[in-house]
Parts: sequence; structure tokens; C-alpha cells
Amino acid sequence: MVNAEWQSGFSFEILAKDPHSRARLGRLTTPHGIIATPAFMPVGTYGAVKGISPDELLQAGAEIILSNALHLEFRPGSEIVSALGGLHRLMGWDKPILTDSGGFQTFSLAKLTRRNEVGIEVRSPVNGSKFQITPERIIHIQRNLGTDFMMPLDVCAPGDASRESVVEALETTLRWAALSREAYDRSNPIHLKPQALFGIVQGGIYGDLRQQAVERLLEIGFFGYALGGLAVGEPIDATWETVEFCTGLLPEDKPRYMMGTGTPEDLRTAINLGVDLFDCVLPTRNGRKGSLFLHDGKINLRNAAFRHDINPIAADCHCYACRQDENGRPKFSKGAIRHLLVSGDPLGARLGALHNLTFYQDVVRTARETLKLNSETV
Repeated sequence: MVNAEWQSGFSFEILAKDPHSRARLGRLTTPHGIIATPAFMPVGTYGAVKGISPDELLQAGAEIILSNALHLEFRPGSEIVSALGGLHRLMGWDKPILTDSGGFQTFSLAKLTRRNEVGIEVRSPVNGSKFQITPERIIHIQRNLGTDFMMPLDVCAPGDASRESVVEALETTLRWAALSREAYDRSNPIHLKPQALFGIVQGGIYGDLRQQAVERLLEIGFFGYALGGLAVGEPIDATWETVEFCTGLLPEDKPRYMMGTGTPEDLRTAINLGVDLFDCVLPTRNGRKGSLFLHDGKINLRNAAFRHDINPIAADCHCYACRQDENGRPKFSKGAIRHLLVSGDPLGARLGALHNLTFYQDVVRTARETLKLNSETV
């Protein structure tokens, strides 16, 4: 069982289930507030969602934010974050925060990393200095940050990796999961606030390896369970087969988190397969470049076709950019935002990111509302 003392104030309840899929409506309670699930977490890697204020995130519908422990250790350093009162104070955000351990970043920044017996040696992309990251140190870093949910250090194998490589990555991940749990149990939160620890299910697209991962992680015991090592180059059909297989193995009463996913359609698919939590840089990264999500697809506002367009990005959107006055005029038309984007004005990037964040929150909100109407209460 997970250390009850340091997870006090955390709970997960399933309120309703869809009789035709594995989708479920949930309530995730934390010391910093309640999260309605399914939920999408905007990504604030360095302790801020780029260019977006906490108030704007709340208006978009966000209830939890994701940050990255490894990147925050690179800059400004978790000890500094702790001295400033913890990550919630640094961010000006008093609602829940989840920190990723940086395991995926050591995959995506492979040229800057070298794995060894005790952990991973990482060269900082900020100043080139070397960090030795171990499962125990990642827990200590996240204790310094004071976030609500912590992730252990793991190894993400590429989607095209050989079975032998996936087996080796899984064995390391499971060994580190046990060490992370031990470090979690013996460490006290720096700011004496409860924190909950997730386990990460690896194993590539191999069902027997994923099953082995789930069984071992359940033996160790975690508050919730994340699906890692997906959407990293494997065929899309294999992605969803793996998600469906894993959610069929994971306990019903624990939150499930699919890491780094994805498009709005990906979210809808994963929700139907029984996933509760999501994160992805796509809405903010695309939005800053003018690639905006709509219910019937995407548009690129940089295209010249929108130069004279006086309409909102989406008439049914309530984001700051699309919001209309009593005369039906949007705060910013597509033509106006296009001008800002091609002129390089930061406001254009902010408006695009705000629209996409609001759209993603609407995707999960609509899923929750549909579950309330059409599901069986528990």
C-alpha cells in the first residue's frame, strides 16, 4: 500500500460509467482542489504555460497543470523553487500540479544523456553542465517542488525498438519504480504537504511485457498508474490495442493517466478506453504557430485566405479571442489574429494558444457531460 501519511487528502472516485465503453466519470481529490475527470493538463514545462496567466488557464477550464521536474532542476533548480515557497507559489497557481520525472525527456534528448547502472547522466540543455539523475534524486527533486502528483524515473523505449531493448527498458523501469517507492516512503515533503506517487507502465507494444509491468507495479503499490512509452513511433493501431489491453488490467478504483497524448480525437479514443488524465504540448505549441483546432478539423491562420476574414476562429468558442459582443463581433477576428501572427506580435501566439487550450478543455468537458447524461451511476 502507498504510504497513507503522505497521500492523505488524496482520493479517486468513479461517479459514473458508460455502459457501451470503458469511459468513466470521476472525481480526483487533492489537497489543492478537486479535478473532474476525464481531465486535460496544460503543459508548463518550466513552471509556466508559455505566455498564459493562471487566471487565463482557469477561464479556459483547466483544473490541473503539468510541469517537468528535470527541466526545473536544470533551471532554476529545485532548491531555489523550494526557497521560493514551492512550485505552486512560483507559478501563482493554487490548484493541483503534476510533475513528470523527465524520463521521456531523456528519451527525446537522447544525445544529451547516458544511462548507467544507477540512473541517467544528463547534460543540461541550458548550460551544458552534467547531472546524475537517479530514482531517489527525482523523488527528492519533486519533494522540493511540492507538487501534488509525482512521477518516478522510467525508461521509454522507441516505438521501433527490438523486443530485447524493450525488455531491458522495462526491467530498469520496474527496478527504478521500487527504488522510487522506497525513496517516497522514507522522505518527508519539504513543505510538509501530502504528495501522491504514480507508477508508470512500460513494455512497448508487447502484451506480455505490459502485463508484467502492471502486475509488478501493483505489488509495489502506487496511488495511480500512467501509460508510458506510447505514440513514440509505433503503428497507431498498436497504440490503441496497447491502451485497451492495459486499462483492462489496471484496477478500476485508481486513476489512469496516458502520458503525452495527443490530438483531440486521440483524447476521445482514449477516454472511451478508460483513461482519466492527459497532457500534451500540442494545443499550446500549435496555437502559437497559428494552427488552430476546430470541431471539424484544423485551420492555419497564417494562410492568406484569412487576411480579410472578420469572423471569430469559432462561433461556438468561449475563449478570449472568440468571445463576441452584443453585436456578434468577436474580440479578435481571424484576420486580426493572422495579422498579429505574421507580424510576429506575441499577442497573436497567445491568442492561438488560448483558443486551443480552451478547445481541449471543451473536449474533456463535453466527455464528462455526455457521461453524466448517458452513463450508469456507480
